[in-house]
Amino acid sequence: MDIHSPQRWASFLHEAINLAREAELRGNLPIGAVILLDGEIIGRMNSIWQPRLDLTRHAEMDALREVQPDLWQKSGEMILLTTLEPCLMCAGAILLHRIGYLIFGSSDPIGGVSSALPSLPPYFQEQFSLIRWVGPAFAKDCDPLYSRVKELERLRGTSALFSAADGHARSSSDVRIQ
Repeated sequence: MDIHSPQRWASFLHEAINLAREAELRGNLPIGAVILLDGEIIGRMNSIWQPRLDLTRHAEMDALREVQPDLWQKSGEMILLTTLEPCLMCAGAILLHRIGYLIFGSSDPIGGVSSALPSLPPYFQEQFSLIRWVGPAFAKDCDPLYSRVKELERLRGTSALFSAADGHARSSSDVRIQ
């Protein structure tokens, strides 16, 4: 599948968007992910932090868990589509599974992996360079979901980055570790 041709994968990113909306309706963060192989969905999930808080239940992580073991030999041909730029944990799992392509809907300058790439050890930088990245794609549809993620995180009080009085996220340089 040509990842530079959005008409080939747009419907699959819309599937991830629908999963994200369903997640929010159930009290979770509005993030969804879909994994494709040969134009077929082989894994799909949304964030599932509730009803029992489990911080590893990210959409990308659970979508990876859904892939049948016998398909991993073709991981370099897989495309992971997600509504939000993966965090460092999810990106590490994507790297270790050797997913070939990643398409994300909205950038995440606060928690997305791109902000950490320059600081990674050389091995991980090299491995990340082997993944073909496309994004932000469909920001018009995914940026509002990211805004909801930031708002929900701010309301939960889980991150100083989201706690600005005006509701806007702060940059990491605004947060001091004591």
